[in-house]
Amino acid sequence: MSGVRVLDLTQIYNGPYATFLMAMAGATVIKVEPPGGEFLRRRDARSGAGVPFAMLNANKGSISLNLKSERGVALFLDLCGGADVVIENFAPDVMDRLGIGYETVRQVNPRIIFASGSGYGLDGPYRNFPAMDLTVQAMAGVMSITGFPENGPVKSGAALCDFFGGVHLYGAVATALFQRERTGRGARIEVAMLEAVYPSLASSIGMAYGERGTPMRTGNRHGGLSLCPYNVYPAKSGYVAIICNNDKHWLSLVAAMGRDDLRDDARTQSMRDRVCNMDFVDQQIAAWSSTFERDALFERLAAFRVPSAPVREISEVMADPHMHQRGMLLEIEHPQYGPITVCRSPINFRSQPQPDYHPSPEYGADNGGVYGDWLGLDEETLIELRQEGVI
Repeated sequence: MSGVRVLDLTQIYNGPYATFLMAMAGATVIKVEPPGGEFLRRRDARSGAGVPFAMLNANKGSISLNLKSERGVALFLDLCGGADVVIENFAPDVMDRLGIGYETVRQVNPRIIFASGSGYGLDGPYRNFPAMDLTVQAMAGVMSITGFPENGPVKSGAALCDFFGGVHLYGAVATALFQRERTGRGARIEVAMLEAVYPSLASSIGMAYGERGTPMRTGNRHGGLSLCPYNVYPAKSGYVAIICNNDKHWLSLVAAMGRDDLRDDARTQSMRDRVCNMDFVDQQIAAWSSTFERDALFERLAAFRVPSAPVREISEVMADPHMHQRGMLLEIEHPQYGPITVCRSPINFRSQPQPDYHPSPEYGADNGGVYGDWLGLDEETLIELRQEGVI
């Protein structure tokens, strides 16, 4: 995306992740931040709450701009004239109320890609509902299928709606840029988190059509209750996740367990048999797994090619040697947050290296460069804009 200019009005997780992917793909991404800076930037860094801002805003520039001022709106529209993408994740209509909605911007630049991320979309009955990851998890059914059947619904530990929405928003912008290369036309595009997360419910949706009826919380078992074994099993220390997707996997597990008797047991011969006898299967595996230390158990399962993984703590994942060796994770000395572990884009072009990593910018750090180089404003004008509270 080298040469693509992006005006990034996004905040928190959803939009900033989309623009992070653009920045890591080589786009020039300029965060357009309100007075005081983007909300995530202002979280208490002492508790670690500032680190997500650092993670999601690397390789971007930052300008300050008061879009509630007439002169601020005029400056933004001037910037749009030389931009390729405007991207935001405000509530619907906010951009129009500010005077910088799509219809206004495309009069300045007909080739603009104007992208919006939201919880529920720009139209429809839910459009004005306040949307955060938690509320979309609830509305999307994610919480209803997370947890154990005897307990209440539980949110996902990961902010999956925000990031599913962000990934789709990146894909939408890339698709719109590709279309523009072919047609010369700009586009108005949007991604709703509710819709982005829906396909991930596939197993539970399948259950809604099955003989068991309504999808339910299945704990660590398969969401569609159609695979067995599929669970998290105890070790002497910690846990290991094991899944057998077919009979070959099951026979590998039986060999690892040294339980030849389970090959011919009528309760375990086929996947259907194992699904019908989940409690028995889980009991046999748990009795065996609990005799190993976690990592030793995983090593044995891996040796027998059984699909499995240790249940790791976040600290272990941050130190993961595999992702560090591949360059996905790296340790940096951040100018504001000190030594932290950060990530690159998961998108890899095998013939091209990942770009050099630049820590997230200080608030307004690129005012001079953007307003000066892009718009040709002199220092006297910049001083005047600061005095007026425009920047």
